[in-house]
Amino acid sequence: MKNAALVLNRVVLGMAFAIGAPALALAAQPAPDGNAAEMDSEQPVTDTWITTKVKADLAVTEGVSATEISVNTTNGVVTLIGVVDSETAMNKAIAVAKGIKGVTDVDASGLKVK
Repeated sequence: MKNAALVLNRVVLGMAFAIGAPALALAAQPAPDGNAAEMDSEQPVTDTWITTKVKADLAVTEGVSATEISVNTTNGVVTLIGVVDSETAMNKAIAVAKGIKGVTDVDASGLKVK
């Protein structure tokens, strides 16, 4: 689990810098006790944060090829577009998106099974 947290940290950091939002990288830092558990915050969740978090979580989800899925968020609604290997992978991707704080709905009509 510690390795998964480290991978997640690296993915989020890389994505944050790649999209030009270094401030997002700070949110990916582990809690002071070394765990990657989410810390409570009074900060509002933004669409950009949701998109980055969904992409990062998909990248560490077994059986889901995150590079084949595009993620967009508007007003808390996550849109997933792309091609997945199976119905199971599609369901996992949807579940990951639904599990992110701030997500109000998930539109997976753009996800197709190979």
